[in-house]
Amino acid sequence: MNQPPSTTPATPTTAVAVHQVARPDGFPTADHFRFVEGRLPTPEQGTALVENVYWSVDPYHREMMDGAFALNAPLEGRTIGRVIESRAPELPEGALLLHRHGWRTHAVVRPDEVRLLPSYAGVPLSAHLGILGGTGLSAYVALTRIAQLQHGQDVFVTAAAGGVGTATARLGRLLGAGRLIGSAGSAAKVAHLTEHVGYDIAFDYHEGPIVDALRAAAPDGVDRTVDNVGGEHLEAAIDVSRDHARIAWVGAIGQYNSPEPPPAPRNLFDLVGRSIRLEGFLVRDYQHVQQELYDFAVPHIQSGRLGLDATVVTGFDQIVNAFLGMLRGENVGKMIVAATDQADQAR
Repeated sequence: MNQPPSTTPATPTTAVAVHQVARPDGFPTADHFRFVEGRLPTPEQGTALVENVYWSVDPYHREMMDGAFALNAPLEGRTIGRVIESRAPELPEGALLLHRHGWRTHAVVRPDEVRLLPSYAGVPLSAHLGILGGTGLSAYVALTRIAQLQHGQDVFVTAAAGGVGTATARLGRLLGAGRLIGSAGSAAKVAHLTEHVGYDIAFDYHEGPIVDALRAAAPDGVDRTVDNVGGEHLEAAIDVSRDHARIAWVGAIGQYNSPEPPPAPRNLFDLVGRSIRLEGFLVRDYQHVQQELYDFAVPHIQSGRLGLDATVVTGFDQIVNAFLGMLRGENVGKMIVAATDQADQAR
Protein backbone atom coordinates (compact mmCIF):
# COMPACT_ATOMS: atom_id res chain seq x y z
CA MET A 1 0.00 0.00 0.00
CA ASN A 2 1.30 3.44 -0.85
CA GLN A 3 1.76 5.61 2.21
CA PRO A 4 -0.97 8.21 2.69
CA PRO A 5 0.00 11.81 2.15
CA SER A 6 1.19 14.02 4.98
CA THR A 7 -1.42 15.15 7.48
CA THR A 8 -0.50 18.74 6.61
CA PRO A 9 -3.62 20.35 5.07
CA ALA A 10 -3.73 20.05 1.28
CA THR A 11 -2.89 23.12 -0.72
CA PRO A 12 -5.71 24.80 -2.67
CA THR A 13 -4.49 23.06 -5.83
CA THR A 14 -4.38 19.42 -4.68
CA ALA A 15 -6.86 16.76 -3.67
CA VAL A 16 -6.48 13.18 -2.41
CA ALA A 17 -8.67 10.14 -3.11
CA VAL A 18 -8.58 6.52 -2.02
CA HIS A 19 -8.68 3.92 -4.78
CA GLN A 20 -9.30 0.21 -4.48
CA VAL A 21 -6.52 -1.50 -6.43
CA ALA A 22 -7.30 -5.22 -5.99
CA ARG A 23 -10.18 -7.54 -5.07
CA PRO A 24 -9.89 -9.13 -1.62
CA ASP A 25 -10.21 -12.84 -1.00
CA GLY A 26 -11.59 -12.86 2.51
CA PHE A 27 -10.69 -10.06 4.91
CA PRO A 28 -9.27 -6.99 3.12
CA THR A 29 -5.94 -5.43 4.01
CA ALA A 30 -4.36 -2.01 3.55
CA ASP A 31 -2.68 -3.33 0.39
CA HIS A 32 -6.07 -3.35 -1.36
CA PHE A 33 -6.12 0.47 -1.26
CA ARG A 34 -4.00 3.34 -2.51
CA PHE A 35 -4.00 7.04 -1.66
CA VAL A 36 -3.81 9.02 -4.92
CA GLU A 37 -3.00 12.73 -5.01
CA GLY A 38 -4.06 14.92 -7.92
CA ARG A 39 -5.06 18.37 -9.01
CA LEU A 40 -7.99 19.99 -7.24
CA PRO A 41 -11.04 19.53 -9.51
CA THR A 42 -12.69 22.57 -11.05
CA PRO A 43 -16.49 22.83 -10.98
CA GLU A 44 -18.28 23.27 -14.29
CA GLN A 45 -21.48 25.23 -14.78
CA GLY A 46 -24.26 23.76 -12.66
CA THR A 47 -21.88 22.06 -10.18
CA ALA A 48 -20.00 22.93 -7.01
CA LEU A 49 -16.71 21.96 -5.44
CA VAL A 50 -16.97 20.65 -1.88
CA GLU A 51 -14.28 20.09 0.71
CA ASN A 52 -15.20 17.02 2.72
CA VAL A 53 -15.14 17.21 6.52
CA TYR A 54 -16.68 13.87 7.60
CA TRP A 55 -16.65 10.42 6.02
CA SER A 56 -18.71 7.34 6.81
CA VAL A 57 -17.13 3.88 6.52
CA ASP A 58 -19.77 1.16 6.51
CA PRO A 59 -20.04 -2.64 6.44
CA TYR A 60 -21.64 -2.56 2.98
CA HIS A 61 -18.41 -1.11 1.58
CA ARG A 62 -16.81 -4.52 2.13
CA GLU A 63 -19.47 -6.19 0.00
CA MET A 64 -18.95 -3.61 -2.75
CA MET A 65 -15.23 -4.34 -2.82
CA ASP A 66 -16.04 -7.69 -4.43
CA GLY A 67 -17.15 -6.06 -7.68
CA ALA A 68 -19.37 -2.99 -7.31
CA PHE A 69 -16.42 -0.65 -6.66
CA ALA A 70 -14.39 0.00 -9.80
CA LEU A 71 -10.69 -0.67 -9.45
CA ASN A 72 -8.24 2.24 -9.65
CA ALA A 73 -10.98 4.82 -9.18
CA PRO A 74 -12.21 6.78 -6.16
CA LEU A 75 -14.51 4.81 -3.89
CA GLU A 76 -17.92 6.07 -2.80
CA GLY A 77 -19.62 6.52 0.53
CA ARG A 78 -21.74 8.90 2.58
CA THR A 79 -19.86 12.11 3.23
CA ILE A 80 -20.44 15.59 4.65
CA GLY A 81 -18.79 18.43 2.78
CA ARG A 82 -18.72 22.21 2.64
CA VAL A 83 -19.10 24.09 -0.64
CA ILE A 84 -15.91 26.06 -1.32
CA GLU A 85 -16.56 27.06 -4.94
CA SER A 86 -19.92 27.07 -6.68
CA ARG A 87 -21.28 27.48 -10.18
CA ALA A 88 -24.72 26.29 -9.12
CA PRO A 89 -27.07 28.78 -7.44
CA GLU A 90 -28.74 25.95 -5.50
CA LEU A 91 -25.41 25.20 -3.77
CA PRO A 92 -24.11 28.45 -2.23
CA GLU A 93 -20.56 28.67 -0.99
CA GLY A 94 -20.31 27.73 2.67
CA ALA A 95 -23.31 25.38 2.53
CA LEU A 96 -22.96 22.04 4.29
CA LEU A 97 -24.33 19.05 2.45
CA LEU A 98 -24.49 15.27 2.41
CA HIS A 99 -23.37 13.39 -0.70
CA ARG A 100 -21.92 10.04 -1.75
CA HIS A 101 -18.60 11.09 -3.32
CA GLY A 102 -16.69 9.85 -0.31
CA TRP A 103 -13.20 8.47 0.27
CA ARG A 104 -11.69 11.69 -1.09
CA THR A 105 -10.84 15.11 0.29
CA HIS A 106 -12.73 17.06 -2.39
CA ALA A 107 -15.47 16.33 -4.90
CA VAL A 108 -17.48 18.07 -7.60
CA VAL A 109 -21.23 17.56 -7.09
CA ARG A 110 -24.49 18.43 -8.82
CA PRO A 111 -27.58 19.66 -6.96
CA ASP A 112 -29.41 16.39 -7.65
CA GLU A 113 -26.61 14.40 -5.98
CA VAL A 114 -26.70 16.11 -2.60
CA ARG A 115 -28.91 16.95 0.34
CA LEU A 116 -28.42 20.29 2.04
CA LEU A 117 -28.13 19.73 5.77
CA PRO A 118 -30.34 21.59 8.21
CA SER A 119 -28.74 23.20 11.25
CA TYR A 120 -30.19 22.30 14.63
CA ALA A 121 -29.05 23.96 17.84
CA GLY A 122 -27.20 21.53 20.06
CA VAL A 123 -26.89 18.83 17.37
CA PRO A 124 -23.34 18.12 16.16
CA LEU A 125 -22.70 18.01 12.44
CA SER A 126 -21.38 14.44 12.69
CA ALA A 127 -24.85 13.26 13.79
CA HIS A 128 -25.91 13.53 10.14
CA LEU A 129 -23.76 10.48 9.43
CA GLY A 130 -24.97 8.67 12.55
CA ILE A 131 -28.34 8.82 14.21
CA LEU A 132 -29.69 11.39 11.69
CA GLY A 133 -28.02 9.78 8.68
CA GLY A 134 -28.31 6.48 6.87
CA THR A 135 -27.41 4.61 10.04
CA GLY A 136 -30.22 6.09 12.12
CA LEU A 137 -32.63 6.01 9.20
CA SER A 138 -31.95 2.27 8.76
CA ALA A 139 -32.79 1.68 12.42
CA TYR A 140 -35.87 3.91 12.31
CA VAL A 141 -37.23 2.30 9.15
CA ALA A 142 -36.53 -1.17 10.52
CA LEU A 143 -38.51 -0.42 13.67
CA THR A 144 -41.38 1.64 12.29
CA ARG A 145 -41.91 0.36 8.74
CA ILE A 146 -40.60 -3.20 8.60
CA ALA A 147 -40.93 -4.53 12.15
CA GLN A 148 -43.86 -2.20 12.90
CA LEU A 149 -42.90 -2.09 16.55
CA GLN A 150 -45.77 -1.81 19.02
CA HIS A 151 -45.55 -0.52 22.58
CA GLY A 152 -44.13 -3.07 25.01
CA GLN A 153 -42.87 -5.53 22.43
CA ASP A 154 -39.53 -7.25 23.09
CA VAL A 155 -36.79 -6.66 20.51
CA PHE A 156 -33.65 -8.66 19.66
CA VAL A 157 -30.87 -6.79 17.82
CA THR A 158 -27.79 -8.42 16.27
CA ALA A 159 -24.47 -6.58 16.00
CA ALA A 160 -25.95 -4.46 18.75
CA ALA A 161 -22.78 -2.44 19.42
CA GLY A 162 -22.47 -1.20 15.84
CA GLY A 163 -23.96 1.92 14.32
CA VAL A 164 -27.36 0.49 13.43
CA GLY A 165 -27.42 -1.65 16.56
CA THR A 166 -26.92 1.23 18.99
CA ALA A 167 -29.34 3.43 17.03
CA THR A 168 -31.97 0.69 17.14
CA ALA A 169 -31.82 0.50 20.91
CA ARG A 170 -31.86 4.28 21.39
CA LEU A 171 -34.78 4.80 19.02
CA GLY A 172 -36.57 1.64 20.12
CA ARG A 173 -36.61 2.79 23.72
CA LEU A 174 -38.14 6.12 22.70
CA LEU A 175 -40.69 4.29 20.54
CA GLY A 176 -41.88 2.23 23.51
CA ALA A 177 -40.07 -1.07 23.11
CA GLY A 178 -40.27 -3.58 25.93
CA ARG A 179 -37.12 -5.56 26.69
CA LEU A 180 -34.14 -4.83 24.45
CA ILE A 181 -31.78 -7.78 23.89
CA GLY A 182 -28.53 -7.48 21.94
CA SER A 183 -25.67 -9.63 20.71
CA ALA A 184 -22.13 -8.27 20.53
CA GLY A 185 -18.60 -9.53 19.97
CA SER A 186 -16.87 -8.98 23.32
CA ALA A 187 -17.51 -8.76 27.05
CA ALA A 188 -16.55 -5.07 27.00
CA LYS A 189 -19.18 -4.35 24.35
CA VAL A 190 -21.79 -6.33 26.26
CA ALA A 191 -21.11 -4.21 29.34
CA HIS A 192 -21.26 -1.00 27.31
CA LEU A 193 -24.62 -1.96 25.81
CA THR A 194 -26.28 -2.56 29.16
CA GLU A 195 -24.56 0.23 31.08
CA HIS A 196 -24.68 3.04 28.53
CA VAL A 197 -26.83 2.31 25.47
CA GLY A 198 -30.01 1.06 27.12
CA TYR A 199 -30.10 -2.67 26.43
CA ASP A 200 -31.77 -4.70 29.17
CA ILE A 201 -29.58 -7.70 28.47
CA ALA A 202 -26.77 -8.50 26.05
CA PHE A 203 -24.54 -11.49 25.36
CA ASP A 204 -21.21 -12.24 23.70
CA TYR A 205 -21.93 -14.46 20.73
CA HIS A 206 -18.43 -15.96 20.94
CA GLU A 207 -19.21 -17.70 24.22
CA GLY A 208 -21.36 -20.50 22.81
CA PRO A 209 -24.23 -21.31 20.44
CA ILE A 210 -26.12 -18.12 19.71
CA VAL A 211 -29.51 -19.79 19.93
CA ASP A 212 -28.73 -20.99 23.47
CA ALA A 213 -27.65 -17.50 24.56
CA LEU A 214 -30.75 -15.94 23.05
CA ARG A 215 -33.05 -18.53 24.67
CA ALA A 216 -31.45 -17.78 28.03
CA ALA A 217 -31.85 -14.02 27.49
CA ALA A 218 -35.44 -14.32 26.24
CA PRO A 219 -36.98 -17.54 27.61
CA ASP A 220 -40.47 -16.35 26.63
CA GLY A 221 -39.39 -15.38 23.11
CA VAL A 222 -39.13 -12.08 21.23
CA ASP A 223 -41.66 -10.13 19.19
CA ARG A 224 -39.33 -8.23 16.88
CA THR A 225 -35.80 -8.68 15.54
CA VAL A 226 -33.53 -6.22 13.76
CA ASP A 227 -30.85 -8.38 12.16
CA ASN A 228 -27.58 -6.97 10.83
CA VAL A 229 -25.66 -10.25 10.65
CA GLY A 230 -27.56 -13.10 8.99
CA GLY A 231 -26.43 -16.73 9.21
CA GLU A 232 -26.48 -18.23 12.71
CA HIS A 233 -27.85 -15.02 14.21
CA LEU A 234 -30.84 -15.04 11.90
CA GLU A 235 -31.43 -18.73 12.57
CA ALA A 236 -31.45 -18.05 16.30
CA ALA A 237 -33.84 -15.13 15.87
CA ILE A 238 -36.30 -17.33 13.97
CA ASP A 239 -36.02 -20.08 16.58
CA VAL A 240 -36.78 -17.76 19.52
CA SER A 241 -39.41 -15.60 17.82
CA ARG A 242 -42.96 -15.76 19.06
CA ASP A 243 -45.85 -16.53 16.73
CA HIS A 244 -46.64 -13.60 14.41
CA ALA A 245 -43.23 -12.01 15.10
CA ARG A 246 -41.56 -9.72 12.58
CA ILE A 247 -37.90 -9.72 11.56
CA ALA A 248 -36.37 -6.70 9.80
CA TRP A 249 -33.28 -7.85 7.90
CA VAL A 250 -30.89 -4.92 7.53
CA GLY A 251 -27.60 -6.58 6.57
CA ALA A 252 -25.46 -9.71 6.59
CA ILE A 253 -22.08 -8.69 7.96
CA GLY A 254 -21.47 -12.29 9.00
CA GLN A 255 -20.78 -13.21 5.38
CA TYR A 256 -19.01 -10.16 3.95
CA ASN A 257 -15.49 -11.43 4.66
CA SER A 258 -16.10 -15.14 4.07
CA PRO A 259 -15.05 -16.75 0.77
CA GLU A 260 -18.13 -18.96 1.16
CA PRO A 261 -21.35 -17.48 2.55
CA PRO A 262 -22.71 -19.14 5.68
CA PRO A 263 -25.54 -21.61 5.15
CA ALA A 264 -29.04 -20.24 5.09
CA PRO A 265 -31.01 -20.67 8.30
CA ARG A 266 -32.10 -24.29 8.59
CA ASN A 267 -35.40 -23.29 10.17
CA LEU A 268 -36.78 -21.04 7.44
CA PHE A 269 -39.95 -23.11 7.20
CA ASP A 270 -40.78 -22.08 10.76
CA LEU A 271 -41.72 -18.73 9.24
CA VAL A 272 -44.71 -20.49 7.73
CA GLY A 273 -45.70 -22.63 10.68
CA ARG A 274 -45.57 -19.73 13.14
CA SER A 275 -46.69 -16.90 10.85
CA ILE A 276 -43.42 -15.00 11.23
CA ARG A 277 -42.69 -12.23 8.76
CA LEU A 278 -39.09 -11.78 7.53
CA GLU A 279 -38.48 -8.74 5.34
CA GLY A 280 -35.28 -7.22 3.99
CA PHE A 281 -34.98 -3.64 2.82
CA LEU A 282 -32.60 -1.02 1.47
CA VAL A 283 -32.59 2.31 3.25
CA ARG A 284 -32.22 4.15 -0.07
CA ASP A 285 -35.86 3.24 -0.77
CA TYR A 286 -36.99 5.19 2.30
CA GLN A 287 -35.49 8.62 1.75
CA HIS A 288 -39.02 10.03 2.05
CA VAL A 289 -38.87 9.13 5.76
CA GLN A 290 -35.86 11.39 6.40
CA GLN A 291 -37.84 14.43 7.56
CA GLU A 292 -39.92 12.22 9.84
CA LEU A 293 -36.71 11.00 11.45
CA TYR A 294 -35.56 14.60 11.96
CA ASP A 295 -38.89 15.53 13.52
CA PHE A 296 -38.76 12.57 15.89
CA ALA A 297 -35.07 12.44 16.82
CA VAL A 298 -33.85 16.04 16.93
CA PRO A 299 -35.92 17.15 19.95
CA HIS A 300 -34.71 14.09 21.86
CA ILE A 301 -31.08 14.85 20.98
CA GLN A 302 -31.55 18.43 22.12
CA SER A 303 -33.14 17.31 25.40
CA GLY A 304 -30.42 14.74 26.04
CA ARG A 305 -32.79 11.77 25.94
CA LEU A 306 -31.27 10.45 22.72
CA GLY A 307 -27.57 9.73 23.07
CA LEU A 308 -25.10 9.73 20.19
CA ASP A 309 -22.95 6.65 19.73
CA ALA A 310 -19.90 7.08 17.53
CA THR A 311 -16.24 6.18 17.27
CA VAL A 312 -14.55 9.14 15.58
CA VAL A 313 -11.13 8.75 13.95
CA THR A 314 -9.34 11.99 13.09
CA GLY A 315 -7.54 12.52 9.78
CA PHE A 316 -8.39 11.54 6.22
CA ASP A 317 -5.10 9.62 6.12
CA GLN A 318 -6.68 7.22 8.64
CA ILE A 319 -9.77 6.35 6.60
CA VAL A 320 -8.50 2.93 5.48
CA ASN A 321 -7.45 2.06 9.03
CA ALA A 322 -10.86 3.17 10.28
CA PHE A 323 -12.61 1.00 7.69
CA LEU A 324 -10.57 -2.08 8.54
CA GLY A 325 -11.02 -1.40 12.25
CA MET A 326 -14.77 -1.21 11.77
CA LEU A 327 -14.74 -4.60 10.01
CA ARG A 328 -12.78 -6.00 12.96
CA GLY A 329 -15.40 -4.62 15.36
CA GLU A 330 -13.16 -2.01 16.96
CA ASN A 331 -15.91 0.62 17.01
CA VAL A 332 -18.79 1.19 19.38
CA GLY A 333 -21.58 2.96 17.54
CA LYS A 334 -21.07 4.53 14.15
CA MET A 335 -17.51 4.63 12.77
CA ILE A 336 -16.83 8.14 11.45
CA VAL A 337 -13.69 9.78 10.07
CA ALA A 338 -13.26 13.50 10.74
CA ALA A 339 -10.99 15.81 8.77
CA THR A 340 -9.87 17.49 12.01
CA ASP A 341 -10.72 17.30 15.69
CA GLN A 342 -12.48 20.66 15.23
CA ALA A 343 -14.80 19.52 12.43
CA ASP A 344 -17.98 19.79 14.50
CA GLN A 345 -17.19 23.42 15.27
CA ALA A 346 -17.11 24.32 11.58
CA ARG A 347 -20.79 25.11 11.18
